[in-house]
Amino acid sequence: MSPARSVQVVVPDGVDDPLRPSGGNTYDRRLCQALAGAGWTVHTHAVAGDWPRPQQAERRALAAALGGGPRGLPVLVDGLIASAAPQAVVPAARRVPIVVLLHMPLGAGGHSAASRPEAARGERAVLAAATAVVTTSGWTRRWLLSTYGLDAARVHVARPGVDAAPAVAAGPDGSRLLCVGAVVAAKGQDVLLEALATLVDLDWQCVCVGPRTREPAFVERLRDRSRAAGVGDRLCLTGPLTGAGLAAAYADADLLVHPSRAETYGMVVTEALARALPVVAADAGGVTEALGVTSQGTPPGVLVPPGEAAPLAAALRRWLTDAESRAVLRAAARRRRGELTGWAETAGRVARVLEGAVA
Repeated sequence: MSPARSVQVVVPDGVDDPLRPSGGNTYDRRLCQALAGAGWTVHTHAVAGDWPRPQQAERRALAAALGGGPRGLPVLVDGLIASAAPQAVVPAARRVPIVVLLHMPLGAGGHSAASRPEAARGERAVLAAATAVVTTSGWTRRWLLSTYGLDAARVHVARPGVDAAPAVAAGPDGSRLLCVGAVVAAKGQDVLLEALATLVDLDWQCVCVGPRTREPAFVERLRDRSRAAGVGDRLCLTGPLTGAGLAAAYADADLLVHPSRAETYGMVVTEALARALPVVAADAGGVTEALGVTSQGTPPGVLVPPGEAAPLAAALRRWLTDAESRAVLRAAARRRRGELTGWAETAGRVARVLEGAVA
């Protein structure tokens, strides 16, 4: 097989860990699978480290991984790693064609562990040195072009795919709410709780699925506030779920609520829509792209300002009390379900970038 159909992929260690689910990890795994399915030879290197704040030894391990493959073979590097290690990536980019797969720019503040000014400087150097950059949304591409002044011809978009899934069975009153994402401040579960605390007069249960270990103080405050608001028994933090457990959570829901403060795309939105599940989401970053509209121009959900509880509460109250509104959103979600694209299309877009990187 020619080098143009082979690729090294550098990903964070733990990308397959079911206790650390994330959109970035899912994207990396599914992209590699889809590239292999399309005939590519994929050499995956998992690099240990507390990304995006690696230690010196972890940067050295990355440098070794970047220099360990055949000369001329494209290297696709997860942006969580690449953006945090300019000392390793920039020199390597002079020797091999490096393509950065950027899920969330460090400079946009999506990673609370990174120091934003310093992170932005290093990230800009990495992206300027790379042969090409692949973003997961048009919003991210526009942000990079306006903030870092990158050459537009080198920055590409490959939106996440989504797997087909059974449509949910809608409940009569829409009372089963689902929130999927790590329980951290950036994902906005505190905003959701504040909104739900104003809806105690209505019938609802909310299940929050996602890791609870990344910001334990935030999780504890969330639990304390839910008890103080009198909704502690109606808000359930399950911890991470994958596979059949996550599928069951979607199947038992009437509405996905996604209150994230920062999002480059929002894969959970399309995962919900793949099940004909309507969405109420914060209009952050690329969420508008994920939600989309049907071919008839109808949105399958409602967008509200990020970080604001009152508009979120109003949208949820309407959902819970207005059967006609629920019917309209459910019909739009069913139509949008049939218009979503899979991972083969995502892989095809990335493959064209990789082929161009070695042309």
